[in-house]
Amino acid sequence: MKLQPEAAKKGSEQLLQWHPAFFAGLQIEFGNEAKYLQFEQEHQLGTKPMSIDVLIKKDRNRSIHKNIGRIFREHNIIEYKGPGDYLSVDDFYKVYGYACFYKADATRVNEVRIEELTISLISEGYPRKLLKHLQEDKGLQVIKKEEGIYYITGDKIPMQLIVTGKLSAKENLWLRNLTNHLEGRQAARELLEDYKNHDKNPLYKSVMNIIVRANKKEFQEVKDMCEALEELMHDELEERRRLGMQQGIQQGIQQGENRVNDLNMRLSKLGRTDDILKAAADKGYQRKLFQEFGL
Repeated sequence: MKLQPEAAKKGSEQLLQWHPAFFAGLQIEFGNEAKYLQFEQEHQLGTKPMSIDVLIKKDRNRSIHKNIGRIFREHNIIEYKGPGDYLSVDDFYKVYGYACFYKADATRVNEVRIEELTISLISEGYPRKLLKHLQEDKGLQVIKKEEGIYYITGDKIPMQLIVTGKLSAKENLWLRNLTNHLEGRQAARELLEDYKNHDKNPLYKSVMNIIVRANKKEFQEVKDMCEALEELMHDELEERRRLGMQQGIQQGIQQGENRVNDLNMRLSKLGRTDDILKAAADKGYQRKLFQEFGL
């Protein structure tokens, strides 16, 4: 993979699609337990344009051991904020409202029981204003369970806050490093080493792609890392090049056809039908006509 010099443009960072990578990273984190869960991205609520970032369903009798999923019940609603995006008080009420709407939108009355719902709020940074509001204005408690994971208790719906930037690098490698400011070369090396074991998995490719794009400098600093990435992603890069060449050829053919059609239209309007026939048989004469009409 040939990594270009860092653009250092904030606008380009805002174009990065963090949510698809987060959706993939979330599934990676659960490892072998992911097969027991159903993941839905942007779960639609009703017919209006409202959607939950991620909805995770699990069997009622199945316990999840992964640290970010121990709180899970039958229906688990996830609100995710990407790097640079703040988790606000209004975000909390929005997702809480979504949880209530999700319950009420079921086919049968009380089909989704309130005690089978959970809410997970996920952001890279620690949302101090939000937690202050929950504690002081709503009377809820915030309990740190482990690094980066806090349970919010005192409400009918169990809730947790996951601060990805504080998660364990050993336990939550991919979510912790789903950021635009990796903590040096070591983090990049750890990601690469794990990626080597899963380079055929599209979930890992999705997350690795955006992490590399968002942290070009860290990956550029280690030459052997760049070479390893190029080797691992060789097939994907070749496919992109092939598609690019095909698109270029198709565009060239289309442009050529448009150019000839334009020439024929102009000649036809001038009554020069003999020139149309001559140009079709003589490419050299056709080029002279292109020059004549500035095409």
